[in-house]
Amino acid sequence: MPALLAISRTIDRINELVGRGVAWLIFLAVVVSAGNAIIRKAFNVSSNSWLELQWYLFGGAFMLAAAYTLQQNEHIRIDIVYGAFSRRVQHWIDLLGHLFFLMPFVILMIFYFVPYVRLSFNSGEVSSSAGGLILWPAKLILFAGFVLLGFQGVSEIIKKIAVIRGDMPDPNPPVSMEEIAEQEVATIAGARND
Repeated sequence: MPALLAISRTIDRINELVGRGVAWLIFLAVVVSAGNAIIRKAFNVSSNSWLELQWYLFGGAFMLAAAYTLQQNEHIRIDIVYGAFSRRVQHWIDLLGHLFFLMPFVILMIFYFVPYVRLSFNSGEVSSSAGGLILWPAKLILFAGFVLLGFQGVSEIIKKIAVIRGDMPDPNPPVSMEEIAEQEVATIAGARND
């Protein structure tokens, strides 16, 4: 188990670096969007390539940060049923969900994206919009996002098994609403004191 946990930590580290790095894509998308709007209004000039670049940047941020979102346990979950169970049962639900839903979906997407990206790259596929961008980079971003998500899924499975076996503490212990409120108050008070 120590070797698997070391692999898990490496995957987590890589996805954390990627997740934090792609946050800059949102900033670039805003700059491109604002610049395009200003140029369009001020000079009555525009290009579809700028709009598509904005979509590429936002889509890249979304896809490449999906693994980081899973790692941080910030993904969307329906808590109506999940929250009613003990933490041990929740770990089992997560493990089974990763094994039987997340991983098959990710593997299927990677399987289909390989020829999809290759065909787009080999054909030099370009957007159907006038002045549009080449499409294979956007498709490659989709593929890369699913590869990162697949690796993070493996990391989460390793961590869930380790937690269930008692080989590591719960990385996301349950926190009550009162504790969350107290943490927020402490954070705000700390920010005011700085």
